[in-house]
Amino acid sequence: MNSKHPDSFQAASTLISGDQRVHFFRLHALADEGINLDRLPFALRILLENLLRCEDNRTVTAEDIRFLAHWDPKAEASREIAFMPSRVLMQDFTGIPAIVDLAAMRDAMVALGGDPNKINPLQPAELVIDHSVQVDEYGTKNAYDINTALDFHRNRERYSFLKWGQSSFDNFSVVPSGMGICHQVNLEYLAGVVFTGTPDAEGNVTVYPDTLIGTDSHTTMINGLGVLGWGAGGIEAEAAMLGQPVSMLIPQVVGFRLTGKLKEGTTATDLVLTVTELLRKHGVVGKFVEFYGPSISELPVADRATIANMAPEYGATCGLFPVDAETLRYLRLTGRTDEQIALVEAYYREQGLFYTADTPEAEYSSVIALDLGSVVSSVAGPKRPQDRVALSATASSFEHQLPGLLGPNANRSSIRQILRWEGEGGHASLEGDVTHSLGAPIEPVSPRTSVRSRFGIDPEPYLHHGSIVIAAITSCTSTSNPYIMMAAGLLAKKAVEKGLKTPPWVKTSLAPGSRVVTDYYVKSGLMQYLDALRFHVVGYGCTVCIGNAGALLTDVSQAIEDHGLVAVSVLSGNRNFEGRISPEVRANYLMSPPLVVAYALAGHIGHNFDTDPIGPDQEGAPVFLKDIWPTQAEVSEVIASSINSSMFRKQYSTISDGDQNWQRLQFPVGQTYGWESGSTYIRKAPYFEGMPSQPAPVQDLQGARILASLGDSITTDHISPAGSIKPNGPAGKYLTDHGVKPADFNSYGSRRGNHEVMVRGTFANVRLRNKLTPDTEGGVTRLLPEGMFTTIYEASVAYAQRNTPLAILAGKEYGSGSSRDWAAKGPRLLGVRFVIAESYERIHRSNLVGMGILPLQFLPGQNAESLGLTGEEIYSVGTAPGQLRDLLDTQFTSGKTITIRTESQPGIFIEFPVTVRIDTPQEILYYQHGGILQYVLRQLAARP
Repeated sequence: MNSKHPDSFQAASTLISGDQRVHFFRLHALADEGINLDRLPFALRILLENLLRCEDNRTVTAEDIRFLAHWDPKAEASREIAFMPSRVLMQDFTGIPAIVDLAAMRDAMVALGGDPNKINPLQPAELVIDHSVQVDEYGTKNAYDINTALDFHRNRERYSFLKWGQSSFDNFSVVPSGMGICHQVNLEYLAGVVFTGTPDAEGNVTVYPDTLIGTDSHTTMINGLGVLGWGAGGIEAEAAMLGQPVSMLIPQVVGFRLTGKLKEGTTATDLVLTVTELLRKHGVVGKFVEFYGPSISELPVADRATIANMAPEYGATCGLFPVDAETLRYLRLTGRTDEQIALVEAYYREQGLFYTADTPEAEYSSVIALDLGSVVSSVAGPKRPQDRVALSATASSFEHQLPGLLGPNANRSSIRQILRWEGEGGHASLEGDVTHSLGAPIEPVSPRTSVRSRFGIDPEPYLHHGSIVIAAITSCTSTSNPYIMMAAGLLAKKAVEKGLKTPPWVKTSLAPGSRVVTDYYVKSGLMQYLDALRFHVVGYGCTVCIGNAGALLTDVSQAIEDHGLVAVSVLSGNRNFEGRISPEVRANYLMSPPLVVAYALAGHIGHNFDTDPIGPDQEGAPVFLKDIWPTQAEVSEVIASSINSSMFRKQYSTISDGDQNWQRLQFPVGQTYGWESGSTYIRKAPYFEGMPSQPAPVQDLQGARILASLGDSITTDHISPAGSIKPNGPAGKYLTDHGVKPADFNSYGSRRGNHEVMVRGTFANVRLRNKLTPDTEGGVTRLLPEGMFTTIYEASVAYAQRNTPLAILAGKEYGSGSSRDWAAKGPRLLGVRFVIAESYERIHRSNLVGMGILPLQFLPGQNAESLGLTGEEIYSVGTAPGQLRDLLDTQFTSGKTITIRTESQPGIFIEFPVTVRIDTPQEILYYQHGGILQYVLRQLAARP
């Protein structure tokens, strides 16, 4: 233990677990002062331990500890605390730009006369490459090999950069591509539940709860294991890696009481979609959610993790399940050591953090109750994960939603004569001639491109509104859950045995988040049935869920385009926002893996499983969903006989090795990175160029133009897409001009290490609707005052030449979705200086501040429409010089309201008040420095 630790509450103590003697900070030291810890939710007890351990009389004081210990459940979040996570978790789409920033900070440190080695993670930072592999090939036994070869062909430069980072930075490790999805790897392997610190000068080891922040919003999945963690922007994660605490307001905590038992035929996916719907309606943005009640002991960790995974979808910062006996059982199943499991139990029991049936009920800010027996089979869609629809009502719901989903050339489809697919004709899926090698280096093979060439069938007469063209078992949300994965395998088995087939136009895929999934599918004998329905393994990564669905077969694409069809994807993921899954698919539905298989067989989202057969069996008799749906007993039996801890130990013992592609990858060495001027993947981040050692005073924001006027539920996918790059857009033209062929464009997500691509892709989502350009979709706007239509990027260049600052108008839930720091970086590089919205999603608001963009919020009941704003006005923040600077310098002592003045015509003004959404004193410092990374760099440079 640090001898300089104030230890105001005499909390330092020792714990013996087996042969281990470790130090820890005892929560019961506060009980000795008369504080009732039992009334605190478990999540706040973990935060309280964090403050006790990190007390330093500077960022954490004894008064902070007392304040949290006396938490008022009904109080609005207003008191700031400094949270120091144990570690940082990243995936490659957000992690690579973070490492690019750190590399650029090393260069900037040298320019400021400092030591580049000051830029080093001070705590473990783990990056799992899972967002890059795409579904190019599918439905063949060679799909995995071909997709892996294409993955390394496209991303060799990115992966080489990560290998440099792993060799150059301390405390930074990489899990190579093809090993799994970061959140499933975290759940099954990385998370220790108890974290063991490095020995101090006397050799003493301190243990404490495993906590983390991640650069992916679904970091919350680990809450299912009792580990407190949540998603943050990459820039905030970088600051945490460099030793900066996470500044946060003490949250309200919503209790979610679970009773009863899931009915036969329902799954954890149905449960989480129900939970998401309930919590979105309740309103939990910026709050913690904690699950408790008599039925949590009935939920296996896999089900808990499925529920916790979707905390971003229900809007909460986290969705925590406490550590209990089921947690220990899961740790044993996944191959954790006996010593680690014993330490987890001993520590959590000693700290009063272990949940049992006798645990007193904590106090909560509000409580929601759910009887698990009331959950019904469900899907969510077609645009948002919180829009749950009962399976029995899905067909009618789609018909109701259809008019709002139609594209500009949809009317022609109404006169088409549609044929019904009965599985007639066709051929077995064509296979390549590449032997299955589990990652041996092979040359990229171009996948076959049309239904006609693969199956000998013209799909055009069969496709109409609602036709399913993508069916994906994907996402750690589902593939970490053996119950629903085995249910999918059993349903496939019964379907194959009855002679059912998948229509040839459905692009099927299976992308497990862990290689253990493949092991238990093979051991159970179920893999062959999934293969028979063309659900072959396409890769071990996020794939379709993140928008890496790959291209549709050409004749399917042509039919969609020719007839303006509203095509459908079904996936077992957590996100279904517009334009995310595929630019050609207008309706996307989330559902359990067995339902994905069922809908793939049906071929249409309008299929009514209650009344309509999926198809005929070999004898011509109708086969209904109920005929092939597995029972809970059948699923439990195959799990018991097919999954064991040795599978986890075997796969994770070599997870850092990667396949031969990774092992043979060459990389540069050195303290600083040798930037390549011709690179289209990795470019030096521009945020620190010419940065002085001290920040300039905050400047007035005057004479701004609106770059885009947007509506409600604008997601980070709208702001900074992750999917395909259009050849005729600004980003595509940039790549073409730099010698990159369209076939090698890769995705926006994979190009996040190059700001030149990303700034051109900002607001480039094909489904974006800008009110400045009504009746259009995509990244277009009008250059004002001329009114000329142009791309958002080209408009920003013109405004920059005029020295005109830019702003965004938006509605409710601006920035919802992924914790995507490029949704703040991109606008900043476009010249956006402030955003005015009705409300913000938590992470995105923080990211805006972290990039030096001012988030402003309309007062309740007001919005652009009610104020008569068209977006064509000139905007200024404040009505007097220095007003914004004074507000910040005085830390809002006079309030957080400032006036916006707009001028629509010379001398015609509208003024209205807005709230400045800089929410903590620490965020004031970040904004005054121009961003969080500039602040951290200056702090580190100033240290001796």
